[in-house]
Amino acid sequence: MPEQLLDPTTLGDVLRVASADDYHRWEEQIRRTGGCADPIHLQGWTLHKDKTSGETLHHYSTENEPGGRLRVACGNRRASRCPACAFTYAGDTYHLIRAGLAGDDRRDIPATVRDHPRVFATLTAPSFGPVHNRPDRGACRCGTRHGSDDSALGTALDPATYDYADAVLFNNHAGQLWQRFTNRLRRELAARAGLTQRELKERARLSYGKVAEFQKRGAVHFHAVIRIDGPEGPDTPPPSWATVELLTDAIRAAAAHSYTSVSVPAAGDQPARTFRWGTQLDVRPVKAFGDGSDITEQAVAAYVAKYATKAAETTGTLDRRIGELAELDRHGVPDHARRLIEACKLLDPLYPDRRLWAWAHMLGFRGHFSTKSRNYSTTLGALRQERADYRAAQEREALGLGALEDREPDTVLVLADWQYAGHGHTPGESALAASIARDLQLNRETARQELAALEGA
Repeated sequence: MPEQLLDPTTLGDVLRVASADDYHRWEEQIRRTGGCADPIHLQGWTLHKDKTSGETLHHYSTENEPGGRLRVACGNRRASRCPACAFTYAGDTYHLIRAGLAGDDRRDIPATVRDHPRVFATLTAPSFGPVHNRPDRGACRCGTRHGSDDSALGTALDPATYDYADAVLFNNHAGQLWQRFTNRLRRELAARAGLTQRELKERARLSYGKVAEFQKRGAVHFHAVIRIDGPEGPDTPPPSWATVELLTDAIRAAAAHSYTSVSVPAAGDQPARTFRWGTQLDVRPVKAFGDGSDITEQAVAAYVAKYATKAAETTGTLDRRIGELAELDRHGVPDHARRLIEACKLLDPLYPDRRLWAWAHMLGFRGHFSTKSRNYSTTLGALRQERADYRAAQEREALGLGALEDREPDTVLVLADWQYAGHGHTPGESALAASIARDLQLNRETARQELAALEGA
């Protein structure tokens, strides 16, 4: 149960749910969702029949489920919306990124990928005006030594001169800027190898996996694992000229090149703009095992997975689309984030194709939060399917339907009818689901610690 005291209404609902005859089945459903905070409710049935004999092999209906509904996980990646589903998403992202660094036999990614040149790069936004910060030496320009949790960090020193329009338009075009960067990077690699771009495709392939992160000032930047493979991807060794040093140099050149820019035309009272990456560029080699100075495969995968479940809400904005500016008052959105949102509202009519107001809750950013090149490693879809297949096999085993797996696929007729029936919890269900999610998380952490102890023994 939650540690905080429950209000009388919620407590009464908790007692109602927990004392119901079908509580244990409800709890089982919620555990199967991982303690999802906003499960999807389904109503319907599924039927398996033998095509030849007409025998019913299996029939399932939600009629006898709690409330006549089956609850399934919402799958939301945002930790602010559903911590349980975000935990699953982060785990999938971790395995996806790590597979591209260390290999994964189950997903046909050879361990020799560790021998390929690979770096962890961070590309940042340019300056839109001075902000409160924590320099390595001395105090902030405002004269204060800010604590790490100071709410002033990242906010404008002078809101009157900070370019909020520039900031949200940069966020809005960051996805295009990344595309320009990867295109230029291929050209830089070809030039350093003395090859044409066509010849480069025949001898090497660029692979990457990246995630976006919002800085405290509300500007988006990208963390990316970037790797050079052979012509057929991770299964083939890279050419002898492909080194970490060459890759690092090419990344720095591509990020700074004039081609790696996005032009935004003048509109209304807004001037024409050209966006480039900021001067803060970090490129570090990824090591299989740490020596205290280098970042490891595990650290990189964990770092990317951490930010895969976060978005602009870390700056104080909302984690959903905004209907009207009055919502900012109701939710206590801080001034810096508010000004960025207001800039989206103001600029939206001038750039209708950019849909700035629709993406105001993301401070203008409208790209995919995490992406990868086709041949970097496995896919999130494949990982989800593995999990779904595993759970389906567990369910068949529990129902004594293992024989279905042994039948020829063409001999079994499957009929089904499913309908959406709502989502979410009552207040009491929400409190109980949160408790279930904490128990599951504690069990995972205990198992992880025990495994780490065994590996270290």
